Amino acid sequence: TNGFKKSRSEFADVIASSVSAKPGSAIGSGVLVKNNRQLFTQGNLIQSQSSLDLAISGDGFFAVKPQLDSVGTNFTRNGAFLVDADRYVVDAQGSHLQVHPADGSGAVVTGSLDAAQSLRLPATSGTAAATQNVSLTATLPGGAAVPSVTAFDRFDPASYNNSTQTTIFDAEGNPRTLTNYFRRETVGAAGAPSEWSVFSFVGDQPLTVSGAASATLTFDATGALTAPTAPITFDSFTPTGSPNAQVVSLGFGTGTAQRAQPFDISARSQDGTAVGLIQGVTVDAKGLVRASFSNGDTQTLGQVVLASFTNPGGLRQLGDSSWSVTGLSGEPVIGAAGANGFGDLLSGTIE
Repeated sequence: TNGFKKSRSEFADVIASSVSAKPGSAIGSGVLVKNNRQLFTQGNLIQSQSSLDLAISGDGFFAVKPQLDSVGTNFTRNGAFLVDADRYVVDAQGSHLQVHPADGSGAVVTGSLDAAQSLRLPATSGTAAATQNVSLTATLPGGAAVPSVTAFDRFDPASYNNSTQTTIFDAEGNPRTLTNYFRRETVGAAGAPSEWSVFSFVGDQPLTVSGAASATLTFDATGALTAPTAPITFDSFTPTGSPNAQVVSLGFGTGTAQRAQPFDISARSQDGTAVGLIQGVTVDAKGLVRASFSNGDTQTLGQVVLASFTNPGGLRQLGDSSWSVTGLSGEPVIGAAGANGFGDLLSGTIE
């Protein structure tokens, strides 16, 4: 049984006596159980595959509330926790693990047991933001020929020279694919500029620039980009399935050039963000609980509360490896793992 602590029965002799009998003639009447003493010795530590299986290596109890609105708090050494349907971290009986909460900056706010909170995992992190700016640093091949197919057709690779895809985001944080097709239009003679057209699509939607189907990149005889000198701003468009219109600008980094090299995108960036979905939870030796999300965010959710008692043997046994405070146990001393005499927490381990 996880977190189980055995009890030791202590016995006393029962002696029959009489004021009129001689001391040596007293007859024994057997024994009786005088006391059941709870033993809180360290149990075996067994590794598991769940980061929410927690074991205390040393002194301390986990603090749990039987219900979210419970006034009282129970204590346990059973650290086999799981996530319920409402994303609260609970034990097998549904009691809620208590933590010192973290503030908006991720700093843990320690306090009394009354200030502790039930640990709840967030479903998401971050706020969605539509992409406004995309930047590419491109190398266009100087030896590329003008395509023999006169009209651009994104479904005909013979009508363009190269293409690249960039993931951008709409206002709801949904990923969209921006595809840029590069088509050489002129091969400059000695000292003459060379021009390329850039056709852009988000999914199947063509993007326009002041109504035109493409933008133009111009390179001088040395291969340096001479135009445009500012980012290309596409006309407003509404991504398929999104209720919100979007305006995106495409800039080419200072390293963009035409060279006697293969096509390459050496740098790529965009400023949109997606809402992150929770991917995992970790608990370190100090009890700090952190969540990671699909958008790269991490959050500190709190620090596991540990409790100790002057006389743990005086705790009232509730069953299911749980105890409650009595006058004999004394009030709980609240702290955190690895400090002030409390043991370390082992994640992925069961006692």
